[in-house]
Amino acid sequence: MAALPEGTPCWADVMFTDLEGAKAFYGDVLGWTFGESSSEYGNYTQAYSDGRAVAAIVPPMPGYQVQPAWCLYLASPDAAATAERIRTNGGEVVIGPMVIGDVGTMVIARDPGGVVFGVWQAGIHEGFEKQGEPGAYSWAEIVTREPAKADAFFPAVFPYGVRKMDSPEVDYRMFQVGDRPVLGRMGAEGDLLPPEAPSYVSVYFAVNDTDAAIQRLTARGGKVYFGPMDSPFGRFAAVGDQQGAAFGLIDLGRTVGEQPKTVDV
Repeated sequence: MAALPEGTPCWADVMFTDLEGAKAFYGDVLGWTFGESSSEYGNYTQAYSDGRAVAAIVPPMPGYQVQPAWCLYLASPDAAATAERIRTNGGEVVIGPMVIGDVGTMVIARDPGGVVFGVWQAGIHEGFEKQGEPGAYSWAEIVTREPAKADAFFPAVFPYGVRKMDSPEVDYRMFQVGDRPVLGRMGAEGDLLPPEAPSYVSVYFAVNDTDAAIQRLTARGGKVYFGPMDSPFGRFAAVGDQQGAAFGLIDLGRTVGEQPKTVDV
């Protein structure tokens, strides 16, 4: 697999206190299977769909408690240089750059509005082996109370072009690599996010049937925060797992309506 263009989403993982509970939950809801935990790398455990790597789960480091949250990684040819641009443009480097053997180099960062994301310089682990199909990563969007900060920060750190939805009612932008949209940005001023919820990156996984997946999710103790709702992009819902990590579900095959017009920014 060729190296992904800089700024392209390439991987997602999440920390869980209860790894076995997470395996049962995502195995049921998304059909994932799991590899052996790697004790060399803190019991990092990859998830697979149809035998292809789609994500990973990992326990928190000893003595380090954290609210479970999905972390999206953006590809970089030089994680150290990306980390420097993060700092220069008002972001915070939380972890790294950390060289993980021959696997790759990781950075965990926070944008000026508090959105946490990852940077990944691939070694032998190049990222998603399956995308845009049921059981795999499909899309992600930054959901932020401070969209102006995200709009200034991300195109300064990554070589993004920017388009926005041509609508006064919806504050939504898309960051592009070349002509391809790779990441959304949703303004979350007002009551779009609960007061206790931080700005975050919403990672969407594709499913065959959103409503059926929600039934499996709620039976396993998950929550539905929004939807399900039909859209020109698919039938989607914002949900959370039984340990509190938020994510999205989308049935890409069930589209309703015309896609909205977008304009250059």
